[in-house]
Amino acid sequence: MTVLLVGLLSVPAYAQSLIRDTEIEETLRNYTNPILRAANLQSSSVDLYLVNDPSLNAFVTRGQNIFVHTGLILEAQTPNQLKGVLAHETGHIASGHIVRRDQSNKSAYGAMLIAAGLGIAAILAGEGGAGAAILAGSQQFAIIDVLAHSRIDEASADQAAAKYLEITGQSPKGLVDFFEKFRYQELLSNGRRYPYFRGHPLSGDRIDKLREIIEESPYRDTKDTDEEVQALIMAHAKLTGFIDAPQTVFSKYPETDTSKPARYARAVAHYRAGDLNSALKEINVLIAQEPKNPYFYELKGQMLYESGKGARAIAPFRESVRLKPSAPLLQIALGQVLIEKDTPESIDEAIKILKSALQKESTNGFAWYQLSQGYDRLGQPSLARYAIAEQAFARGDYQRARSFALRSQEGLAQYKAQWRRASDIIVIADTQLAKRKNRRK
Repeated sequence: MTVLLVGLLSVPAYAQSLIRDTEIEETLRNYTNPILRAANLQSSSVDLYLVNDPSLNAFVTRGQNIFVHTGLILEAQTPNQLKGVLAHETGHIASGHIVRRDQSNKSAYGAMLIAAGLGIAAILAGEGGAGAAILAGSQQFAIIDVLAHSRIDEASADQAAAKYLEITGQSPKGLVDFFEKFRYQELLSNGRRYPYFRGHPLSGDRIDKLREIIEESPYRDTKDTDEEVQALIMAHAKLTGFIDAPQTVFSKYPETDTSKPARYARAVAHYRAGDLNSALKEINVLIAQEPKNPYFYELKGQMLYESGKGARAIAPFRESVRLKPSAPLLQIALGQVLIEKDTPESIDEAIKILKSALQKESTNGFAWYQLSQGYDRLGQPSLARYAIAEQAFARGDYQRARSFALRSQEGLAQYKAQWRRASDIIVIADTQLAKRKNRRK
């Protein structure tokens, strides 16, 4: 689960549990993109974020951002249930519920939330090791009241969700099945409800109306594909391995269980428990069973790298990139270990790989930081300073971005693309700093 963690410094408290994982992000994307198209939304303009929080919750913010808690993913028994929730959140976006709610929300906290919705990509550009997995400590999002929808909005999003799923030839039954599991939440006080049902008020009448809509769908009994089911099972195993205590994982996935999900979870748990040999044994079996799975190689590389065996991590990371060259997080992980190998050849290769990753994720601050390390080791300080300027800019640290952009220009020719980009950073940083100064006044 090679990820880039959100940096703890200069990050709002409610965003400190955001995590990255290519495999799980891909699974969510595969579930969500057809729904977004059915809602006439551009999938590239809607961002999905994973929140490391065991509570049951999902929500949207302004700027077309969907947040999904790991607790909700683990609670979903079928892909169709998870798709139903994602379709419901898409309904809120497509219907403009967030914009209308923002217009009526005048609190300081609401303003902070709106800013987060607009600048969430910068939050994800924070520091952190490419080999790390999940932020220690899950911090509850204290924004339930701000995110609360009206019952009218909920009914509207339910109907939209059913429509989108029908357009894509999928059953809308998962959403009502998910709600039925938690129907008892209607009877609890607001403070005792799961966060999702505090922000999305549940009622028996709402469930009954949704069921009436679903009964009329020609796709009511359509099942998830085997691939979709397997992807969710593997996501459950991976998240459990990283989040739960190792002994809890071993109890849930005993050695007698030789299935792929069980081996996946145990590999992670052994690694987290400091038993590298047992972890490698499990992951090597998985690689032998499924040699074209890039995420098995990714996990092997992570385990080796974080166990101080960076040289041995290069080969599995390289294979993960070969199998999935379109995944920037995999490229960044490989770039990091190549830079730490610290030979002219490895650094040259790392720079090419990191630049390729940044073409896909131009605001990934960790990739910019690694690129700066590569340039520095090659004796190219101006380019190193330029990369640091981009890192700071991605994080919203405009003062630092401006400083390093100016310093980078001292050694760059004006015809260079980096010199022109540094000029842009300076202009934008000056504008943003002036706005902040005026707000303080």
